[in-house]
Amino acid sequence: MTIDRMILAFAGFFILLSLALGWERSPIFHNTHWHWFTAFVGLNLFQSAFTGFCPLASILKAVGVKPA
Repeated sequence: MTIDRMILAFAGFFILLSLALGWERSPIFHNTHWHWFTAFVGLNLFQSAFTGFCPLASILKAVGVKPA
């Protein structure tokens, strides 16, 4: 799996997880403040589209995941 696909998978997973943790009708509800984490992930994806900088990409590259 390439870095680009791993970033999309990580972002999708964390968005869905934080929404489930913040939604009051969810069986794994914890606190509504988890929606701030959802916003953080979305904002990070948005800024990386314009700047090309993604912290997760740097980490994955250092670990040895092959680039796209």
